[in-house]
Amino acid sequence: MSTATRRPSTASRPGDEGGAPPEAHPFWARLESPLSTYYLLIAVVSSLTLIGLVVVLSASSVASLVQDDSPYSLFGRQAMFAVLGTIGAVVASRIPVPLWKRLALPAFVIAVLLQLLVFVPGLGVTVNGNRNWVSLAGVRLQPSELGKFALVLCCALGLATKRRRLHQWQHVVVPALVPFGAVIVGLVLLGRDLGTSLILLAIIAGMLWAAGVSWKLFAAAGGLGAGLVALMVLLSGNRMDRIDQWLNCTDVHQCWQTRHGQFALADGGLVGRGLGASVEKWLWLPEPHNDFIFAIIGEELGLGGTLLILVLYALLAVACYRVVLRADDQFVRLATTGVMVWILIQAMINIGSVIGLLPVIGVPLPLVSAGGSALVTNLAALGMVIAFARHEPACRRALASRPGRWGRAVQGLRKRRSAPKNPQAKKVGRQGSPARAVTSIDKRKGR
Repeated sequence: MSTATRRPSTASRPGDEGGAPPEAHPFWARLESPLSTYYLLIAVVSSLTLIGLVVVLSASSVASLVQDDSPYSLFGRQAMFAVLGTIGAVVASRIPVPLWKRLALPAFVIAVLLQLLVFVPGLGVTVNGNRNWVSLAGVRLQPSELGKFALVLCCALGLATKRRRLHQWQHVVVPALVPFGAVIVGLVLLGRDLGTSLILLAIIAGMLWAAGVSWKLFAAAGGLGAGLVALMVLLSGNRMDRIDQWLNCTDVHQCWQTRHGQFALADGGLVGRGLGASVEKWLWLPEPHNDFIFAIIGEELGLGGTLLILVLYALLAVACYRVVLRADDQFVRLATTGVMVWILIQAMINIGSVIGLLPVIGVPLPLVSAGGSALVTNLAALGMVIAFARHEPACRRALASRPGRWGRAVQGLRKRRSAPKNPQAKKVGRQGSPARAVTSIDKRKGR
């Protein structure tokens, strides 16, 4: 009779129809962690900022050499603003949600006052026909960047407060469109900055959509905004020339900036010329470190570098969308939507202008282009989104249960000190192995 053991059957047991579902891969399980959105935001924002600093160092070296006899002057200012923006992002990420609500109105007042300084003689600065800068203590600032942040906060607060009455048009108009939207957009348009106005209108539209406003009201507001933009284009000969060059460019001298941006992308190929090896930055391409920095990325880092930028923006959108889905506070949802629309629409307009899909509008690439005001406000706004992700109940519990580096070190020392002492182990340690200890005992007994 065979004594071989019988292997257990792999057939499904009663009540186990279909078998147990397969376990999730550890990678996908980590994505569902309460901390995944928080760390994804930090990683993406840090990556875009660092890539921007590296490319600004390369793209601005020639312009810095011509202006200040040093290839590092523009990069030094950008690095200084990056440090300030990082500090602002860290501070913003620690601010609780109720305090953000209280900061909405003060931020709006400060933004309006700074925007009014643009029209003060001696303080306001006109660049390329747009009067949207102010010079304070030798530092040139763009108040409309703070206006974007203030508009996000105020519209989110107003729409969240009236969320149960948004089916009535008057509660949509006041206060989201009037006074918040109308004042900020109106002041920017007075400075003839159409590009920034488009971003502001996109922020308002995105937040109205996220708030669940009726499509009729949404269409009416969209039609009004489109009509306003068309009027601004028709009344400006410079903007009409840009659109004409975009649609009917037959000579490289007619659309110099767009064509040289495309030349840079074509010269980069798949892998690029290498960092610092750009040809177009040698005064061929205007604004290589600012509005057309995406072209320099394509020339020096190739198709892989441009795709990396697009992937990072896509991951930023995913992270913001996860914050919106997991939030219970309507203010958090709307403010996160406003920041997401702000960053993504501005990036789309910038990249579209570089590759020729849109006329040259003149907006920087968020977190990447040179520009102190834009970088600081972008980092502060994204720091607010990080604060929203950090203050999710599950994320807060997970962070509270994980001690910091010094906490882990102290816990390790306490465990080591409180470990029970084994006297037998000491005895064995002095006498050597257990077998040697038994032999010595036998010899003492005369065995």
